[in-house]
Amino acid sequence: MKSDQVPSFSDIKEAQKVIAPFAHRTPVLSSTSINKITGSELLFKSENFQKVGAFKFRGACNAVMSLSDEDARKGVATHSSGNHAQALALAAKLRGIPAHVVMPENAPKVKVAAVKDYGAEITFCEATLPARESTLAEVIEKTGAQMIHPYNNAYIIAGQGTAALELLEDHPDLDVILAPVGGGGLMSGTAIASKGIKPSIKVIGTEPELADDAYRSFKAKKLIPLDATTTIADGLRTSLGTLTFEAISEYVDEIVTVSEEGIIAAMRLIWERMNIIIEPSCAVPLAAVLEKNIDLNGKKAGIILSGGNVDLDQLPW
Repeated sequence: MKSDQVPSFSDIKEAQKVIAPFAHRTPVLSSTSINKITGSELLFKSENFQKVGAFKFRGACNAVMSLSDEDARKGVATHSSGNHAQALALAAKLRGIPAHVVMPENAPKVKVAAVKDYGAEITFCEATLPARESTLAEVIEKTGAQMIHPYNNAYIIAGQGTAALELLEDHPDLDVILAPVGGGGLMSGTAIASKGIKPSIKVIGTEPELADDAYRSFKAKKLIPLDATTTIADGLRTSLGTLTFEAISEYVDEIVTVSEEGIIAAMRLIWERMNIIIEPSCAVPLAAVLEKNIDLNGKKAGIILSGGNVDLDQLPW
């Protein structure tokens, strides 16, 4: 597999073997009360219970463990607002190599603290994509580290796809599968894995209205980058990459957007009815169901709960 090409279904199956010794096989949960509210059967693949508290460990682990010894020697580097940073830091630690992470200055404190705890070296920058990319280029020039992009990398996409692979292995009778869209790594991997196992399944991406670049790109059939955004879903404040746009264009059936109020309501509902902690980005697919942007009446749907790294001092209610 080349890191700059869209991975295949077999690449995702290979990633499953690579990460098996390191990643958790996360539980699939359901809620009778949420099923009643939505009129459908929802199955939640709970990546908030993954190592580092998010699905991102799957991709980072696959990317880091797949590096040759020579490429891994000087460590790895990336830019990330939090979950990918933590994931890469832990994967590098498990392999015994350095990790260098560029983080925007508005990254959640809980995520910054976790990245430090995993032993990565952090460089802060302005909260814009150009600033993240230029700062990362400086870090790589200085250290010689291997760049591991948060989403525009085939090994990352293949690793993220293993969550949907597990979900469909456990529940092959799903009619629909939903995931949030930020940079598109999870959405791409989910779509490739889902269609690989069950071509008839409907794959739906969900995105905040305030960060709707994937929705607009999908409709326009061309990549439209995201301007700065204030969406509460901090994990989705980034634009699609070239690879993820290509994969989403080919494998995703539909993308819908949700309001900020809808995200908060869905997040709160999961906290209250399922007694689990999820972050705002993670609530976006359920928000799409609650806002009736998707008709799931009488259907069985899988939702990837992407992560649970939330700043408990900054809850949105």
